[in-house]
Amino acid sequence: MATALLILHGLVAVALLGAITHQTLAAWTPPGVHPRSFFARFRAVQPAGYASAIVGLYLGAALLGAIVYLYFKVDIQPDLERDRHWHALGFLDLKEDFVAIGFGLLPAYWISWHQQFADKRDRTAAPLTTILAFIVWWGFLVGHVTNNIMGFGS
Repeated sequence: MATALLILHGLVAVALLGAITHQTLAAWTPPGVHPRSFFARFRAVQPAGYASAIVGLYLGAALLGAIVYLYFKVDIQPDLERDRHWHALGFLDLKEDFVAIGFGLLPAYWISWHQQFADKRDRTAAPLTTILAFIVWWGFLVGHVTNNIMGFGS
């Protein structure tokens, strides 16, 4: 059961990673970019359309991560402590803090992408999206590396 939840958590995290990365690049790409360039294609899709999906994926990934975390605390963390992988446990603790900060940012992030005035949106939406993208990338990389240290369920 834990392995299936971990795989599902990973799939949701990859979907979130792709969506937030796409939206971040689209938010920071200037509007006057050559239409055939790589970055102009990010602007072809309206980045505001990703906001609700990103919020849903973030909440889903966090919920699944919280469930899998229970298995980690009981089965994996004692072995990591025994083998003195303090750096990995420290990064994982930092991941928890960043995810909690991301929860606090989600309402402001969602509102900033659904504002009526587009000129004001760029001043708040792009930085909030970048911070959220950092949190998602950090969580993904730290979770992946921590999982690879001992392997899940070993």
